[in-house]
Amino acid sequence: MSSQLKTKLTAQEYLAIERAAEVKSEFYDGEMFLMSGASRKHNLVAGNVFGELRNQLRGKPCEAYIADMRVRISATGLYTYPDVVVACGELQFDDKELDTLLNPTLIVEVLSKSTAFYDKGGKFEHYRTLESLKEYLVVAQNRYGLEHHVKQADGRWLLEDVRGIEQKVKLESIHCTLDLREVYERVELG
Repeated sequence: MSSQLKTKLTAQEYLAIERAAEVKSEFYDGEMFLMSGASRKHNLVAGNVFGELRNQLRGKPCEAYIADMRVRISATGLYTYPDVVVACGELQFDDKELDTLLNPTLIVEVLSKSTAFYDKGGKFEHYRTLESLKEYLVVAQNRYGLEHHVKQADGRWLLEDVRGIEQKVKLESIHCTLDLREVYERVELG
């Protein structure tokens, strides 16, 4: 048997492939990872969060993006596609294509069975290295609730566990409030 060495891609090679591809892939440590499609519930929750934030950000110096805005975590080399991302002030991009954001203020991930462990653990470790990131939301799709992580002045992260359809979450970094009734509109649990 012969064994072939696996060639690692550069970030530039990844971007060239990714920009020409019909499907999305994340990139880390020289490897591309194909992203799977999302369920109806996942799409509804992410769309509802995006819609609420987009409406509340009108007239403010922030922009909200859903699913297709790639984010590069410079410190670790991860390229990823958060479910929703908000950036404020002067936006910074990887290059002139303006499709890879460097300075998100808020990132939202909607949990699925296949990504929950990664979104709450390893991916959040990457995200925490972003100096610009002030808040991180991990939203459940099988129950009414979310984890709201807020960066403190000393760099530590504070967790607020929010449960129940009647709850609201203040997103201080972008001056918005998410009402869980709106986040879970049309989402049937069970």
